[in-house]
Amino acid sequence: MTNVQGLTEDQLSIVAELEIEMMSDMYHRMTNGCFKKCLPLRFKDADLTKGESVCVDRCVAKYLEVHDRIGKKLTSMSMQDEQAMKQIQAAGVSK
Repeated sequence: MTNVQGLTEDQLSIVAELEIEMMSDMYHRMTNGCFKKCLPLRFKDADLTKGESVCVDRCVAKYLEVHDRIGKKLTSMSMQDEQAMKQIQAAGVSK
């Protein structure tokens, strides 16, 4: 059985697994990057200081903003490539 996008249930399952893997990787990279940038190697307290908390908050916000921008740009590029391929195919058919 296929869905609106023309994918089978197995293909949808694979896509869902890949999305989970990509989100997990993004979270891991963000956590490591912001941890290294904002927190000292040796903790003095179990809780974050105000400065550390602000740093982590800003770091995460910037990371997510950049991730969103990149995703939108890649989607736009993919759509342009798809349109170009359709035009090439249409030009080849009309000859």
